[in-house]
Amino acid sequence: MQALITLAAFLVTLGVLVSFHEFGHFLAARLCGVRVLRFAVGFGKPLFTYVAKNKTEWVIASIPLGGYVKLLDGRDRQQTITVKEESEAFDRKPLWQRSLIVAAGPFANFFLAVALFAVIYVSGAPQLPAILKAPPENSVAAKLGVLEGDRVIAWQSLPNSNSAPLSSEFEPVPSWNALRWILLDVLTAKTGFALEMQTPSGTSYIQTFLAKDLPEQSPQNDLMLALGILPKSVPLAQWGELKLGPFDAIGFAAERAWLITKVSMRLMAGIFTGNTSLKQLGGPLSIADMAGKSAQVGWQPFFAFLALISISIGLLNLLPFPMLDGGQLLYDAWELVAGKRVSISMQEQFQKVGFLLLISLSLLALFNDLQRYFSP
Repeated sequence: MQALITLAAFLVTLGVLVSFHEFGHFLAARLCGVRVLRFAVGFGKPLFTYVAKNKTEWVIASIPLGGYVKLLDGRDRQQTITVKEESEAFDRKPLWQRSLIVAAGPFANFFLAVALFAVIYVSGAPQLPAILKAPPENSVAAKLGVLEGDRVIAWQSLPNSNSAPLSSEFEPVPSWNALRWILLDVLTAKTGFALEMQTPSGTSYIQTFLAKDLPEQSPQNDLMLALGILPKSVPLAQWGELKLGPFDAIGFAAERAWLITKVSMRLMAGIFTGNTSLKQLGGPLSIADMAGKSAQVGWQPFFAFLALISISIGLLNLLPFPMLDGGQLLYDAWELVAGKRVSISMQEQFQKVGFLLLISLSLLALFNDLQRYFSP
């Protein structure tokens, strides 16, 4: 039964995220007057095909590991376009419209993440309070004297990351989950911060964390563990609830999505600079496992998981690699600066390089999955 739930959650995850991404491309293309030849979810042999009145093929294929939108495009060697069809061709549209169509897919993923978070906050989300357990020995928090049972009630970023002067304007910390993303943000940005703490007896104090004292990001270092700010398990009866009105929920969801995006960008950049371990790359097995586990806990954790993966897909597609949306946007940037397009033959060469890079990353992620789940 658990295997069936995991499989179903995995298929729903890919189906929703891929469909939303491709629908972003589709909607932008239609708004710009470009004909869509095919909207496909999955690759390989079509399992279901529907041809709409506007001649767009809607396809569900057998391999659910992606999707694509095929546009009418005169630069596609496999297409023959008549003079009458030229006004609907992607390559005949102005640069800003072509860039908009390309960028609409990733930004649809960010929009989906905000919508999913907003639904959670409108419905009322249980919140683990930001009560801390005893910090690990030799962690930054232990050296500064943070004790078990201390509660974080507010925080602020230091104007000067290596000096202690503070204003009186602290932002409230509603939960451990909110604090965790705040800490990941300041740690990956190496920004000093201060926490307003409350002891179990009710005494308040300010604890300052200077940038020079924060742990360094490296493949061997767990930033949160090295910092030592970790949550204490408390009974469910002591949890709070975050329930917001629709407009407040959208605003809070947008802030949360932006925070997660910033952290994810820095961690992703760390893979290329060597600051993040390649072992953190996860493939389909990791996604399936997390999808299944979150779905079994409840719909809110599953929605939160979908939002996180949606942000990751949006960022991944914006990487300046050929075969990804970011690669096409890089071509567009070249056209804007140089005043001419990258030739078709050059793009084809870049595509081959991009394909090899993506296959290599995919195989590495799959290897990590196999080690993670099948190593003795």
